Amino acid sequence: MNSINTVTNMLFDELELAVKTTANLLLKIEDEQWEYRPTENMRSLEELVHHLIAIPRSDLACLMLEKSMEEYEKVEKEIAEVKDREKLGEMMKENLSVLKNYVNSLSEDELLNKKTKPFYYEQGGHVQIKWLMEIVTHTYHHRAQLFNYLKQLNHPINMFDLY
Repeated sequence: MNSINTVTNMLFDELELAVKTTANLLLKIEDEQWEYRPTENMRSLEELVHHLIAIPRSDLACLMLEKSMEEYEKVEKEIAEVKDREKLGEMMKENLSVLKNYVNSLSEDELLNKKTKPFYYEQGGHVQIKWLMEIVTHTYHHRAQLFNYLKQLNHPINMFDLY
């Protein structure tokens, strides 16, 4: 196995952990908590969860495939009405699978050298492996938010729920 495959596999290991632990955190949400919003200028719990679930596929569309804002929003809208916690966890696993299939279809040269830019960038862009790192950090950022929302809602969770 070459070095780039090793790095890519490590990044996917991290994403798989994030998906697994997110799925477990979702099971703690109670029906009456979906509208919880820590402050007026933050997402509701429902909005946060839907965004988090979409990340592997929505970021793939936006960052790596250079899809339009409408196409990006379409991915999130597919999830928007789902409140079944188990189904949401399964949807995130499916979204990760779509991302993995795309990345695994790339040659080493494409992974390291193919530059793309999202619709909101004026100039520049990044190579595919950089975008994969961005997807990992984006996922972990919002998983941490979910963790904090659940803590604020007095769920008995701790750092062991993240590993």
